[in-house]
Amino acid sequence: MSKVVGIIGGGPAGLECASSLAKLGISVKIFDREAQSGGHLQQWNELFPDRRKSADVLQLLRANAVNLIEFTANTTVQRIDGANNSFQIHTGDNSPSVVDAVVIATGFDLFDARRKEEYGYGIYENVITSADLEKMFTSEKVRTKAGTVPKRIGFVHCVGSRDEKIGNLHCSKVCCVTAVKQAIEVRELFPDTEAFCFYMDLRMYGRHFEELYKEAQEKWNVNFIRGRLSEAAENQDGSIVVKVEDTLTGRPLKMNVDLLVLMTGIAPSSSIPEILSEIPVVFGDDGFLKSIDEHVKANLSEASGIFYAGTCTGPKSIAETLADARSAALSVANFLSGTSH
Repeated sequence: MSKVVGIIGGGPAGLECASSLAKLGISVKIFDREAQSGGHLQQWNELFPDRRKSADVLQLLRANAVNLIEFTANTTVQRIDGANNSFQIHTGDNSPSVVDAVVIATGFDLFDARRKEEYGYGIYENVITSADLEKMFTSEKVRTKAGTVPKRIGFVHCVGSRDEKIGNLHCSKVCCVTAVKQAIEVRELFPDTEAFCFYMDLRMYGRHFEELYKEAQEKWNVNFIRGRLSEAAENQDGSIVVKVEDTLTGRPLKMNVDLLVLMTGIAPSSSIPEILSEIPVVFGDDGFLKSIDEHVKANLSEASGIFYAGTCTGPKSIAETLADARSAALSVANFLSGTSH
């Protein structure tokens, strides 16, 4: 009798893990709360650092998984119970699905920018998030609320990341390079529009990320100002006045922008604690799931038969997420064959 693996989440990690398992002859069931697979990747326009269209990557992921897996959409997993090699996935709609192993690929939540009230998201119409701007890029309508082309755009790094006041000490890893990518896209669309990035420090950790940063300065004349935004307010014309302390010069800076873009960070998925309430798993201090060993057993949980894939264990780029998902598939296959934990 063939083994069956249940995967919670149909984003990039869930799709890649599922197709990898299916190619090994293992039956897979994906449970996703959305109507379509793809997770956050569905809302993104271009990926860093090569500016590849996210739709191309998503199409490949879906094509690899088509006809190989059972995908259940619009389904909220309420809880998982069981142990070792027999688990029940409860959705509330039907009888529980019985599987031999479970992969948690629930992804992440975007930080709720409304928690940073001083930035004015949800209060001022021309304060948006990086995710909102991606939707504008996709529709090719980057405009202010009044429908005009913005002449000056500000990008605020680290919104919801590395912030002791809100209890998020972790770095979301991808915000800096996303701001650089988006600033280039804006300058490409509107050569007369000024772009300003307000940052604490730039963490361009990945291959070709530094080159993208240099391109932003040298080719696209993006302005980088080292300093944290202290306050944003709305002018009568709907533009936003920002107050920033320039930490390189030690002087305060006041500037008007037509659009203020908040680079919202990666936060732990709020659905995980409820789903895994019956399973003895461990959460890290940052709220993400904690594996047995981050170096050599990154996809293994404390509970035998429960595995992790993607950003449920912490911030990752798309490339890192897919690599992690393939690693998770191998760990699951070894478990089902009895060759490992």
